[in-house]
Amino acid sequence: MKIGSDYIGVGVAAIILNSQNHIFLSHRGHGARHETDCWEIPGGEVELHEPLNEAVRREVKEEFGVEIELLQQLPAVDHIHPQTHQHWVSTTFLARLKPGQTPSIQEPQKCSDFGWFSPSDLPAPISQITRSDIACYLHIVTTGALHA
Repeated sequence: MKIGSDYIGVGVAAIILNSQNHIFLSHRGHGARHETDCWEIPGGEVELHEPLNEAVRREVKEEFGVEIELLQQLPAVDHIHPQTHQHWVSTTFLARLKPGQTPSIQEPQKCSDFGWFSPSDLPAPISQITRSDIACYLHIVTTGALHA
């Protein structure tokens, strides 16, 4: 049985912000599970018995070799991918890099590029889940509250 296809997968992601509140995005390479050639926030699947906060830190470290400080947890969302017949439930965290950290691509088959982008000037295309996560983040910024 395959996670995300034969049963629902659990994922985590991080909206990593820099001092100008630009968002760290990576460009999905051809070895990515789905939505190749899209830009997205870093993340991945939660392992059995792994707390969400530890999973997101591990995924960011594995993908970009950096440690993050978690600021806030956003609501969980469904990430249903009809084209690939996948269903994930994902939780995203707002985060910042720990001091002295510089990202570098650790998994070149899954990621071909990365950069820091203003929320008002994002590259295209953006993955489905990242569009949802950034919309939630912008809602928090403009209203100061999480939406249900």
